[in-house]
Amino acid sequence: MTRGRIVAIGELIVEIMRTRVDSPLDRADEFIGPFPSGAPAIFADQAARLGHDVAYIGAVGDDDFGVCLTDRLAADGVDIRHVAQVEGVATGCAFVTYFSDGSRKFIFHIGNSAAGQLPQPTAEMLAGADWLHLCGSTLSASEAMRQACYQACELAVAAGARVAFDPNLRPELLGGEEALRRICAPVLEAASLVLPSATEAELLTGANSAQAACEALLSDGVQVVALKRGSDGCTVFSADETVTVPAYSVEAVDPTGAGDCFDAGFVVGLTEGLTLEQTGRLANACGALGATARGPMEGCAWRSDAFQLAGLGQPEGD
Repeated sequence: MTRGRIVAIGELIVEIMRTRVDSPLDRADEFIGPFPSGAPAIFADQAARLGHDVAYIGAVGDDDFGVCLTDRLAADGVDIRHVAQVEGVATGCAFVTYFSDGSRKFIFHIGNSAAGQLPQPTAEMLAGADWLHLCGSTLSASEAMRQACYQACELAVAAGARVAFDPNLRPELLGGEEALRRICAPVLEAASLVLPSATEAELLTGANSAQAACEALLSDGVQVVALKRGSDGCTVFSADETVTVPAYSVEAVDPTGAGDCFDAGFVVGLTEGLTLEQTGRLANACGALGATARGPMEGCAWRSDAFQLAGLGQPEGD
């Protein structure tokens, strides 16, 4: 079994959430938090809990929220040597509320916070990496963050690492679909693995169905597309096969971060040489468990729990 080095880059933020459902953010009401968060950070924490060597490139402020983040990542085994501490700028944050119809609403402070001041990636930061993981949320936050991600992709490819991309983008934040595709293009050119929802896959390619979109991504050079289908599990596309893997039934408490946990399970499965079907099971297990605790990073599964739910037996190293 191989447990290769995984590097994630992007925003480090804390999340502060309403204690009650259907409480809008434009009214006074109670919050709880801070909870460690940020899509790539959730991914990193989950991959580390699965027993892999994980490093992070990001930035926090010189404040208690920054300590909240770095303490959590370090405690779970993430290498935070490349997490910068920015003086005079607050750590990034997000405020979120949930509604009874299942929707959420966020107020983000990312690009204008310490999270937006990513360190410039260097070859040393990517040395020995098997994977680089990045997210559309980072690309959408600011031009400086986009350029840092592009640089990281170039360095990763030059170092022989594979690139995994979760395109969690909203076109309305970026000036429409054409702007979205233009911004994602440099990352997609480097990506070996793309982990979209159906809507994201169609937005990225202009295709009129999820299957056609995934096939278009493969034809453009992506090796594996893991299509997230929520309660229906996932469908995995490669040049050789298409595999549909059902979801696991759990009591969902907080869906935020579940997709990032899925991403980590998928990258870990590929790294360890699991089949695509087994990798889909591990990813689905991580995503399901990720939704069972309040707080976006609090449901990150430990290796034994994820492998057990996925029906993959007792994993090595426990």
